Formats: sequence, C-alpha cells, structure tokens
Amino acid sequence: MAVTAMQAEHLLSVGATLGEGPVWIDDALWFVDIKQDTVFRFDPASRSLRNWQAPEHIGWVLPSAVNGLIAGLRTGPHRFLPETGRFERIARIQADLPDNRLNDAAIDGQGRIWFGTMDNLEASETGLVFVLDKGSVTQTALAPVTITNGPAMSPCGTKVYHVDTLGRRVIRHAITPEGIPDSGEVFLEFTGDEGHPDGATCDAEGGVWLGFFGGGAARRFAPDGEMTHEVRFPVSNVTKLALGGPDRHTAYATTARQGLTEEQLAAQPLAGDLFTFRVEVPAAPPRRANT
Repeated sequence: MAVTAMQAEHLLSVGATLGEGPVWIDDALWFVDIKQDTVFRFDPASRSLRNWQAPEHIGWVLPSAVNGLIAGLRTGPHRFLPETGRFERIARIQADLPDNRLNDAAIDGQGRIWFGTMDNLEASETGLVFVLDKGSVTQTALAPVTITNGPAMSPCGTKVYHVDTLGRRVIRHAITPEGIPDSGEVFLEFTGDEGHPDGATCDAEGGVWLGFFGGGAARRFAPDGEMTHEVRFPVSNVTKLALGGPDRHTAYATTARQGLTEEQLAAQPLAGDLFTFRVEVPAAPPRRANT
C-alpha cells in the first residue's frame, strides 16, 4: 500500500515549551504546556484562546461524565473546574518518587482513565501505567519504562497501545472487560531516523496516529502495523494528535520547543505551536471519564 504524504498547516501561535495532551471536547480543543504548568482551550470557530495556570506540571485534561475535567498533574489525577480554575486532588501517585510526573492518558469504553507516569529527568525506568476507575486508582502490570506515552485505546475498547518512547516501540495489549491487560505484543518498533514515538491516539477504524519527537512528522499505522499516512511538519518535535472538529475529520497537533538549541529554534520559529490537517478516517466516538 502506498503511503499518503501530507503537510501540516500552522494553526495557532503558542510557543509551548512542551505542548501535549490535545483532546477535542464538545466544540473546542484542549491541550497543555507541561513545563509551563498551563491548560489551554482553543475554540476554532472564534479562534479564541483561554488558559489556566495549574499548581504543578500538568500532562493532560480529559472530560468527565461526573463534573468538570480530570487533569493529570505531576503528583496525581485531580478534578479541574474551569469555571473557578480550581484543582481538587483525587489521588497521589508514586509519592516516593518525587522526580516522577504524570505524562499522558486516554479513556476506555468503560470510562476508566489509563494514564502513565515518567521520570521527569528522563533517566530512570520508573514510569508505570495506572487506571483511574470511579475515583480509585490501581497499578497495571505493564512493565516499567522511562517515558510512557499513550496509552491509546482502540475504538472497540479491547486493545490498549502503550508507547515506550525511549525504547522506540509501541506495545499492544488486549484488555478484559474488567480492564486487565495481557502481557502484550510488539506492535511497532523503530530503528531508523523516524524520531521517537510520542503521543498516540486511535481513529474510528482502529488506526494509530503517532507524533514523532525529533522526527518532524506524524504518522498513521493501520491495525496490522502498516504505515498508511505521513504528515510532515516545519518543526522537529511533534508530540501528539487529537482528532475532532465539527465533522471529526480534523487533526490537531501539539509541538514542543524543549530540547532544541538556539540555532534550531532560530530555524524553527513555529516550534511549540499548534498545527492542523484533514484526515480521511474520522475520530473515534468521544468518551467521558466515570470519575
């Protein structure tokens, strides 16, 4: 199968140190700048941008069926109420590892949030995957890595894709209705100059979109692992995609300035900004957390 080549379009100037966690909620795109402790809400219709300051590093926000949003702060999941700007702790994670933080997350078909932790110094294999279910957190048996990304959930809800960023591979796990993952299988492994696989998201056909940190691209892989699309960016660090928009056929991508030299930043003035492109396969149906 021929790979469809595309180019991303610049959408919004943000200049994020580490833009991450894009998610389409109702009629707007939410995303974060992890290192600047900031939550953003972008309304494409009005092109308005709002932001809130978090009390610590924040990796993601996801919609809740109960109240407000659930936010992945450095020390654990919190409830975030945009109306007041308040963050209310739900649980503390890995309190014995002060250098660890929450990094990425997704909601499964039962409303559970699967989220990963990582060593903020990017040196130790202390990153684990946890599940938040109706306010209670449990640790999964997924093997520890230095930087977790994803997990991404298949639209059928029976598979979870766990990204080992520094190991440059994606592991696919089957999960039971109770949320128990099996030992998994290697879905993708990268050994060339593609960059490091970063955030992952699944579309309505079970295709997996990956941003590539240091690779200047986002790529889509079919459920059998074959690459179907490659989207090039004018910046190196593409972190994660969200699929949404009014017809669910628009991709939004966050990027990062982190790790770039002064010379590279001068050559990449759009680093850290938000980008967009159109997709053939729409977003999977939206989900809300049960917490």
